[in-house]
Amino acid sequence: MEKLTHINEQGRAKMVDVSGKPVTRRVAVARARVCMKPETLSRIRQGNMEKGDVLAVAQVAGIMAAKKTSELIPMCHPIPLRGVDLRFSEEGDSTLVIEAEVKTDSVTGVEMEALTAVSVAALTVYDMCKAIDKEITVEQTCLIRKTGGKSGDFIRKGE
Repeated sequence: MEKLTHINEQGRAKMVDVSGKPVTRRVAVARARVCMKPETLSRIRQGNMEKGDVLAVAQVAGIMAAKKTSELIPMCHPIPLRGVDLRFSEEGDSTLVIEAEVKTDSVTGVEMEALTAVSVAALTVYDMCKAIDKEITVEQTCLIRKTGGKSGDFIRKGE
């Protein structure tokens, strides 16, 4: 079992010291699925929701969330983001897939920023559509791939 880096010698949480690590290019891609009624996805696609353009608002919310990750997740380091991009696609007639790609040149990775981006974008979709579909679920939020850093590259099996 690997030693947890966020635990000090007293067994308490700590922020990891990254001061000795080299700056490298780091990229992370995360994904979330938002499952809903087919009519809801159809209305999103048509831009026919009372609160406005769901995907445009979710896009901006995801970017903002990536930028605020260190303020939301206690042990995350504030890092300079070089790029944040969210993409939307559909699976079948009732699932919206959200992917976020986040880039930095830093001493620590951007996995949490990518995961936070898709999570907040998915919650934004829920918020904008809940009036017509309270059964929306956010599912399968996960890291798809990451590059850079000491631990090397990661690609989720099946990707």
